[in-house]
Amino acid sequence: MTTKQRAYLKGLAMTMDPIFQIGKASMNPGLTQAVSEALDARELIKISVLNNCMDDPRELAETLAQRTRSEIVQVIGKKIVLYREGKDDKKKIILP
Repeated sequence: MTTKQRAYLKGLAMTMDPIFQIGKASMNPGLTQAVSEALDARELIKISVLNNCMDDPRELAETLAQRTRSEIVQVIGKKIVLYREGKDDKKKIILP
């Protein structure tokens, strides 16, 4: 992913609300599956890490990206933004 593409995705994510929250239970297979399904449907998602989660948001983002075969767009504070390109017939976001 180029810098220009990442900047474009950051701009799109700025107006989005988080659709998942990671709490004290942290990572589990159910969360990974749900994130993967959301990426299939939306391509770009935002995740919020709650204060009661003791894990580092950057490490959580790397683990989620690896498990869902997605790319980390950004991690700011306790917000994670992930992107995975959709299949040919399901592409919603056209990258510059």
